[in-house]
Amino acid sequence: MKTVTLYDTTLRDGSQGEGVSFTVEDKLKIVKKLDEFGVDYIEGGWPGSNPKDEEFFKRVRGLKLKNSEVVAFSSTKRHGIGVRDDLNIKKLVSSGVKTVAIFAKSWDFHVTDALEISLEDNLKLIEETVGHLKDAGLKVFFDAEHFFDGYNHNRDYALQTLITARDAGADLLVLCDTNGGQLTSRIATIFREVREELDMPLGIHAHNDSGVAVANSLAAYEEGAVQIQGTIGGLGERCGNADLCSIIPALKVKYGLGLPALNAGQLTPLYYYVMEVANLVPDNQRPYVGKSAFTHKGGIHVSALQKNSATYEHVPPELFGNKRRVLISELAGKSNFRYKLKELGFNIADFDQEKLKHLSKNIKLMEHQGYQFEGAEASLKLLVYREYKDYTSFFEVDDFKIISHNFGDETRSEAVIKLTVNGEKVHTAAEGDGPVNALDNALRKALNSFFPEIAEMKLIDYKVRVLNGNDGTAAKVRVLIETSDGEKSWTTVGVSTNIIQASWKALIDSIEYGLMIHKGKEKKKTRVE
Repeated sequence: MKTVTLYDTTLRDGSQGEGVSFTVEDKLKIVKKLDEFGVDYIEGGWPGSNPKDEEFFKRVRGLKLKNSEVVAFSSTKRHGIGVRDDLNIKKLVSSGVKTVAIFAKSWDFHVTDALEISLEDNLKLIEETVGHLKDAGLKVFFDAEHFFDGYNHNRDYALQTLITARDAGADLLVLCDTNGGQLTSRIATIFREVREELDMPLGIHAHNDSGVAVANSLAAYEEGAVQIQGTIGGLGERCGNADLCSIIPALKVKYGLGLPALNAGQLTPLYYYVMEVANLVPDNQRPYVGKSAFTHKGGIHVSALQKNSATYEHVPPELFGNKRRVLISELAGKSNFRYKLKELGFNIADFDQEKLKHLSKNIKLMEHQGYQFEGAEASLKLLVYREYKDYTSFFEVDDFKIISHNFGDETRSEAVIKLTVNGEKVHTAAEGDGPVNALDNALRKALNSFFPEIAEMKLIDYKVRVLNGNDGTAAKVRVLIETSDGEKSWTTVGVSTNIIQASWKALIDSIEYGLMIHKGKEKKKTRVE
């Protein structure tokens, strides 16, 4: 199969997505990650459009990139101004890059109604801009904006924009589905016809407004595209761009491209890194890299999976840095429980058929009551320990009460708890911003002298879900608490018609599990010594 270069536009087109705003530092961090991953081209931004991008291009020169080349982006020169006098073009040339991407209108409707110039004048803009940049010693990628719409509306003129760019010296012609409205069969047909008309390297830039940007990009590849443009996670304006996190695995596995320059095993970490920097919630169902991409819930699926993972997985998750997960729920069969117990570190030989049957029944009953262990594996592990192992809790809760004080617009809560730790009675009170915070503070205060490692445990997320809203304020709620010790994080769950009681259950489990894994570390350390 032919080779293809990958062009990442996360920092430019991706930043136009709703809720995305990269700082210069953010962009530099992502450049480093993309370079480590091995992307061929990284579109850094538009140096003439804003001070942030100007600073970025100044600072990116100081990075010693090993695999990637940074590209600067701009439109053609403005109508009525000489190409040497156009400020955008000046800044493009002085940006310090070796390759630039220039976009121009290829849809006659846009030329006459958006730019409000003649079709001939638009061709002159293309010719003069591309020619000037080539004279400046730059490699030029020509992005034909709205090309497919333009081709459908006025085939000859759309082709003429490409011919003009080619004749002016463009190194690559990129066909853009800017509105994302084209379906895959039409993309393939037009791409094939253009390739037959022009003896030039072609690229594809697809948007996802019809939900087929990845398919359109791959169809273009099949028809001869030598460059595919996209973003990490499909970030971008409106419905986003073609997702490189789906395109790269398809090229590597489905088309059999080696892609030796890419560190494919880091694709999932790269996705999560970009989402974190962008301050976006990762999409669990994102193909290849999502948390749920290789997650299995149905008992029949898991049973077959244990015999051969190819039964329900089209590629090995590890190939792209992901991992397999099996969920425990009311849909789970014995295979799920065996797999999950092994994954949680238990010896399957310790669980006979009767124990597995009892565990399955117990968990399904709890799920019926509102518990959900899919995202609360710490509580699941504690449940197994408490019921089937010779396990002694680190502390026992004897009693607790909450007192709230109202000071005008401010409410403070006080929690009083009674615990038994190593046979010793502990009676402690603490204040907090709310009842759950007060309970958390009191519990930590009571246990700190016995278990100093509690100081390392921080509550990093707290979620409440109403399970039966028709009951109003008497509704049952499910509380999920995520805790971290700086090295790893774990999630616990509590369910009750009383939100404080549900929170308390999840809080107790979070501290209990944290102590359990800490003691496990201590045992391993002792064995090593």
